[in-house]
Amino acid sequence: MHRIVKARPLENCRIALTFADGVHGIVDLSHLRGRGVFAAWNDPAAFKQVRIGENGELIWSNQVDLCPDSLYLQVTGKQPADVFAGLRRELVHA
Repeated sequence: MHRIVKARPLENCRIALTFADGVHGIVDLSHLRGRGVFAAWNDPAAFKQVRIGENGELIWSNQVDLCPDSLYLQVTGKQPADVFAGLRRELVHA
């Protein structure tokens, strides 16, 4: 699991993230704003209340949390199999 060690909210529902392995970048979460539990993000002040949870995830008001692995994939542009070796499947021909 990838842990977020630094999160800085930016304008338009974007967040600058730094992970424990030194990877850093910006994630755009604007596509979530206004949908279901993310309706609170219509208020920019609510979005800026982001904090890092004990497992390295992003948390807002104990109601919304985002998986750090998913955010890591967004920052790096990698596919899950590129980051998690256990997901790689080898084709076996009989």
